[in-house]
Amino acid sequence: MADIDASYVSARLVLEDGTVFRGRAFGQTESCRSFGEVVFNTAMCGYQEALTDPSYAGQILVMTTPMMGNYGVNAEDVESDRPQVAGFVVRELTRIRSNHRSTLDLSAWLGDAGVPAIEGLDTRALVRRLRVSGAMRGLVSVAEHASDAELVEAVRHSAAMAGRNLAEQVSPSGCGQWQGDLGEWRMPRSTLVGGEERPLKVLALDCGAKRNIYRHLADLGCAVEFAPHDLSATEIRDRKPDGLFVSNGPGDPAAVEATIATLREVAGEVPTFGICLGHQLLALARGARTYKLKFGHRGANQPVRNLLTGRIEITSQNHGFCVDESSLRETGGEPTHLHLNDGTLAGFRDPQRPLFCVQYHPEASPGPHDSAYLFDCFVAIMRTRRPVDATVMRTAQAARGARLGIETAPVGG
Repeated sequence: MADIDASYVSARLVLEDGTVFRGRAFGQTESCRSFGEVVFNTAMCGYQEALTDPSYAGQILVMTTPMMGNYGVNAEDVESDRPQVAGFVVRELTRIRSNHRSTLDLSAWLGDAGVPAIEGLDTRALVRRLRVSGAMRGLVSVAEHASDAELVEAVRHSAAMAGRNLAEQVSPSGCGQWQGDLGEWRMPRSTLVGGEERPLKVLALDCGAKRNIYRHLADLGCAVEFAPHDLSATEIRDRKPDGLFVSNGPGDPAAVEATIATLREVAGEVPTFGICLGHQLLALARGARTYKLKFGHRGANQPVRNLLTGRIEITSQNHGFCVDESSLRETGGEPTHLHLNDGTLAGFRDPQRPLFCVQYHPEASPGPHDSAYLFDCFVAIMRTRRPVDATVMRTAQAARGARLGIETAPVGG
């Protein structure tokens, strides 16, 4: 933490268990109070992508890596048009940014967005508390004269994450055509996936989608139309998409009732792919159950086993809820991926219809690219309108490897 000077503004992070951490404010430094669920992310970089990820709406994000801000921020590495977090917590903010793409420092960028942040506290102690006790309600208090006891009481009267439909807060108000691709990060490709006459049309139920998901679909030649999360089944059918995509997003999946009702009618009627919250909503639409994890999976190095191909994938994840595997099996859903750290469900398919989904983020920017083949799987089932199986996944993995100039050997070969 930098030496105390005239610019020093005090801040507190207050947890519902009564713990109070003191530090220095950055970002929004005028007197304010911001509530949210306190969660942690173990990634070593990618703070700009995390801060703009709509899945973090309603949450105070703690980074376990001790120093943040090293490379500033830029206009390209964003997952939405603004920071989405309720607050940001780091051990140390560097005032020196060094990157040729940087256009603004992290503190100024957060300040322009009105996001309060705090540095100088013991994030190791904080993360250990969250790991043992679980994610909990909290608040970031900047330059307030309220007592610790008053702030603790305020936290305890704030809304819990369970039961909250936050997708409605970050979903677009209307439909629109996505413009853009992966730009300088794009993969080599040859032809449009829909053939010479037209690209495949993907309709995305946007519950808070990350832009890089749309960029990956567009980079494969798909024409992506985004829509509000509560678009009706009739409106979906009227658009006659080649594929239906259900996006990531924040909050409790069981509370997103309108989307669940829509998916109960149309999921699998056209080829369907879901990511993160979309995975949970597709499971709920089948009659499966979801539950809240103790502290969630948030980081860029989460190991997952693909049960159809036998491969291990290192994945990027950001979720606090999970699908109950036994209840999914009762609906006829077949698990396709398992999280190796705790054995939780990380993906499933419908064996009879062209529908599959994963709990993690195959677009992974920044992060590993092990799972990018899933976008190729989506393209494949839009073409064939048949279920995903081991052959589809192996073919997609090989095709993705070929585009990158990587030879993929059979598992065990």
